[in-house]
Amino acid sequence: EVQLVESGGGLVQAGGSLRLSCAASGFIFDDYAIGWFRQAPGKEREAVSCISTNDGSTYYADSVKGRFTISSDNAENTVYLKMNSLSPEDRGVYYCAAVIALVVVTDYDDYDYWGQGTQVTVPS
Repeated sequence: EVQLVESGGGLVQAGGSLRLSCAASGFIFDDYAIGWFRQAPGKEREAVSCISTNDGSTYYADSVKGRFTISSDNAENTVYLKMNSLSPEDRGVYYCAAVIALVVVTDYDDYDYWGQGTQVTVPS
């Protein structure tokens, strides 16, 4: 059974940092693309950052470039999202997702498996 478990969310002041973790199990990690998506109240789910665990290629939304870093620890079957310089615009529920792919995948419609989400709150 494929499982994705996110952790690391919380409340942080503007300018602060968080590191999200996505622990995966039940599939061959190296064959999957992993994405981080966020959904703010009243907004559609959007891709924040994605990675191919096969070749390490990455994608970042323009709004997070230079502030967020995605990385993959294939030995631990875990993908991380380090988020720096957080602002109220970054708040929402952050979801980890997985799909069989050897390249990075950015469209959430293409993802097959989703975690339960972790809340990120940045007060304005």
